[in-house]
Amino acid sequence: MEWFERKLVPHLGKTAIIALLIVFAITYLVSKPIKLGYEDAAPTAIIAGSNHFEVAIAVATTLFGVTPGAALATVVGVLTEVPIMLFLVWLCKRTRGFFS
Repeated sequence: MEWFERKLVPHLGKTAIIALLIVFAITYLVSKPIKLGYEDAAPTAIIAGSNHFEVAIAVATTLFGVTPGAALATVVGVLTEVPIMLFLVWLCKRTRGFFS
């Protein structure tokens, strides 16, 4: 358990953020060749990215239960997601012309 908490968990946190950004980017960029408009591409990419965190929360709760440590980790994950998702919304708004 010590290896899990000291070695694996810190790497998974960084990987989770990178995975969210990659899923968002792939979905957003693929939306143009498949001829989605901005109104569909932006929410599709946002939803695709946020689902990554929802799955992570479900897995953490399933594996560790709702013990105080697991509950804290789950809340921290969501608190990390919110600012990142707000940044991605801002990014979508700034790149709206990409779909024109």
